[in-house]
Amino acid sequence: MEEQAALNNEVKPKIGQNRTTSFYVKKYAMIFVGAVIAAFGLEEFLIPNNVIDGGIVGVSIMMETITGMSMGVFLVLLNIPFLFMGYKQIGKNFAIATLVAICFLAVWSEIFDPLEKVTDDPFLAAIFGGIIDGIGVGMIIRAGGSLDGTEIVAIIMDKKSVFSVGEVVMFINLFILSSAGLLYGWDKAMYSLVAYFVISKMIDVVIKGLDESYAVMIVTNEHEEITSALNDRLGRGVTLLHGAGGYTGESKEVLYCVVTRLEVDKLKEIVLDKDENAFVTINAVHDIVGGRFKKKSIH
Repeated sequence: MEEQAALNNEVKPKIGQNRTTSFYVKKYAMIFVGAVIAAFGLEEFLIPNNVIDGGIVGVSIMMETITGMSMGVFLVLLNIPFLFMGYKQIGKNFAIATLVAICFLAVWSEIFDPLEKVTDDPFLAAIFGGIIDGIGVGMIIRAGGSLDGTEIVAIIMDKKSVFSVGEVVMFINLFILSSAGLLYGWDKAMYSLVAYFVISKMIDVVIKGLDESYAVMIVTNEHEEITSALNDRLGRGVTLLHGAGGYTGESKEVLYCVVTRLEVDKLKEIVLDKDENAFVTINAVHDIVGGRFKKKSIH
């Protein structure tokens, strides 16, 4: 028995170590691939047509135009103070992942720079370059990194001001895109705004996925019937939470489950069919880890 216990103690750390190694391999492989994709979108579509992205990437593109130096140099240099801020305010893992992503992007930008651009049409460049760049940036963000120091500023300001992260990022990028108008002309600034919009939407698609999921909370007195119907007709597991009315003190049962976008209407139909007085809240879910959440047939 003592030998078996010693063997178990030796095996457990190895299992944990393997999991940790596997996690970081996947994480930085995704960052690497994301940086390659983002660099291709920038160098083969956006930059040759004087269409820029927002944030530090956009500033770096403009600095390359003004000085003739490589965008990658400015990308690294301009992000250094923001990396320090991110390390102090957000965490070491985020700062390291961001530094790695920036270095990968800088290197691959140099590799793609000599290649001939894909299109001379700035509108096509804004659309397709935005799609490709957005996919790459979205992969990096999903892996826990970033390419843009302005996002770090926005996160910090969100904690210390009344402005949200999105509002701060939008304000900074409007200033950057306006500067692009002075440098490249206002038509290119408008194309850049189109590209920025496409990039932001593609980032959302990569982070959230095409088939969004929703967390649903149902306050009802018919919890048994609704639970049974959701299990039977949607194939969804339901978690039962015990609660009480804040005003009346009456006991209430709260059901919690996660469904796909296509199942939301069916869920509402099931719930209201069983209890027309049920109170239902539905919130988008950005990610799901663990559990047995899979697509089921609806009937």
